[in-house]
Amino acid sequence: MKLLVTGGQGFIGSNFIRFMLEEHKDCSIVNVDALHYGSNADNLCDLLETERYAFCRGDIADAAFISGLIEDVNGVVSFAAETHVDRSISSPDSFLHSNVLGVFSLLEALRNHNPTARFVQISTDEVYGDILDGSFTEESTLSPSSPYSASKAAGDVFVLAYARTYGLEAMITRCTNNYGPYQFPEKLIPKTILRARDGLKIPVYGTGINVRDWIYVMDHCRAVEKVLFQGRKGEIYNISGAEEKTNLEVIKTILHILGKDENLMEFVEDRPGHDLRYSLDSSKLRGELGWRPEQSFADGIEKTVQWYLQNEAWWRPLMDDKVLHPTPWKLNW
Repeated sequence: MKLLVTGGQGFIGSNFIRFMLEEHKDCSIVNVDALHYGSNADNLCDLLETERYAFCRGDIADAAFISGLIEDVNGVVSFAAETHVDRSISSPDSFLHSNVLGVFSLLEALRNHNPTARFVQISTDEVYGDILDGSFTEESTLSPSSPYSASKAAGDVFVLAYARTYGLEAMITRCTNNYGPYQFPEKLIPKTILRARDGLKIPVYGTGINVRDWIYVMDHCRAVEKVLFQGRKGEIYNISGAEEKTNLEVIKTILHILGKDENLMEFVEDRPGHDLRYSLDSSKLRGELGWRPEQSFADGIEKTVQWYLQNEAWWRPLMDDKVLHPTPWKLNW
C-alpha cells in the first residue's frame, strides 16, 4: 500500500504519517509539503532514513508537480491547508490558493492519472459555522464565518462534485479542534502552555466563553484511517471527541497543571467573526465504521503539557513575536 499525504509536515499530518507507518508495516508514504507557514521540517526529520518514507517539497496547486506523484499511489490523504483563522482575516489570499486551488489540482490529477485511488479530504467543523444548541450532522447547511472556513467549504464542494461527476473514490472528514504533540505554538493550547510556562500573560478573546469540542490528535488519526479504508465514496464523516470546553476552561486546566495562577489570564478584544460554539454529531462514523475516541481530555491535555515541557528544542525556534507578544485586533495585525 502506497499513500500520498499532503501537508505532512504540519501538526495533524505529521502525526498521521507516524501513526500509519507504525500501524501498517506494508505501508509506504510520500509526503508532499510546501514548507510554508505552519509546516515544520523538523516534525519528521527522524524518518528521513526510513525506507518506507519519502519527502517531496512542493505546492499541491502545481498541477504538473502533483500529477507526477499521484500515478502509482493507492490513496491520497490531504491535510495540506492554510488553517489559522486570525491569519485568514488579515491575509485571505493564501487561503484561496491552498484550500481551493490546491484541492482542485489534486482532484484533477486523480481524475486524469489515477481515478481508482482513494482520496480523503481533511476538512474542519468550522465550515458549518457556530451552533448554540445541538450538534451539526453531515447534512447540515454550510455557513462559514471566516475566509479560512469559507475556503475549506469551497474545497469540500469540489470534492463532492468530483465524486459524483467523475466517480472518484473521494470522501471528506470534518473534525473538531485537535490538540497534542507538534501543534504550532500560536494555537490556543500550545500558546497557553508556553506563555504560562514563562509566566507571561495569556490573552483571552472576548469573555472566553466560546466553546470547542476537543479531540486528541491520535484519535483523529485513527478516524482518518477508518475513512480511508472503509469510508463510502462521496460521503462526509464528522469526527468529534465529545469533550466540549470553553476557552476559559481549557486555559484554567493548563494553568492548574502547571501550577500557575489564574491572574495570568488577560481578556482582550474579541476577534471578528468569532464563532461562539462548534459541535459535531459523529454518530455516522461511530455507527458505520466502528470508531471511538480513546483519549479523554483530562489525560490528553496532561500528556500534551508534558510533551511541550520536554521538547523545547522543537518549539523554541517557532516562537515568533506574535506568540510572545499577541496584539489586540484593533491594531490590525
